[in-house]
Amino acid sequence: MSSYQNPAVNFDVDEVCRRFSVIYTGAISDVLDEMGYRNQVLPPAIQGLTMDQKIAGVAMTVEGQPTDSVDPEVIYIPILQMLGDLKCGDVIVSQPHESLSAHFGELSCESARFRGARGAVIDGGARDIDYILKLGFPVFCRYRTPTDVVGRWKVVSYGQPIQIGGVGIERGDFIVGDKDGVLVIPKEITLQVLEKSEEVVNTEDLVRKAILQGVHPVEAFRKYGRF
Repeated sequence: MSSYQNPAVNFDVDEVCRRFSVIYTGAISDVLDEMGYRNQVLPPAIQGLTMDQKIAGVAMTVEGQPTDSVDPEVIYIPILQMLGDLKCGDVIVSQPHESLSAHFGELSCESARFRGARGAVIDGGARDIDYILKLGFPVFCRYRTPTDVVGRWKVVSYGQPIQIGGVGIERGDFIVGDKDGVLVIPKEITLQVLEKSEEVVNTEDLVRKAILQGVHPVEAFRKYGRF
């Protein structure tokens, strides 16, 4: 069995991540639209910590809620359990339901990276940005803050279905993100979307080449069916 086999999916995560890493999210979004999945893009406020960050991997869903507890058993143990259950190729995808705290930081990053995770997508905040960037771990989030979660936020579940911006996300769905944003590919169609997206990129290369050779854009569109 490949070291990148992830029990949440039935394909080689390393190979699929490699192939998705060279496909821009615009092409994937177009394919999802054409397949009838028209609400798969996360809110545009969720952006990478830097413009050059890319993310691709299997969703490990996390849900949290506000709390005033300062008990380490309430605050830290659920987070540590989730981090300890990460598999190679996972991407943490968190719906914190809270907008004051940093829901991801350097120690979580170190733990996730060590266990083979490929990034994090947080509908909330992150901190320790300098350390995270030094580690080269892709993090997409809404905001940055030094505020800790103690007395403010806790994890209530992971590996269960969540929603971010109206987009449903399940454990095992595939996550892709780049400069344009982050989208979610339902697990049952991941390989189909990958193949179709590769076809789109190849076709768009032909359109680009034709236009640069002087072909009228309308003619190029009618020939290749894309623009």
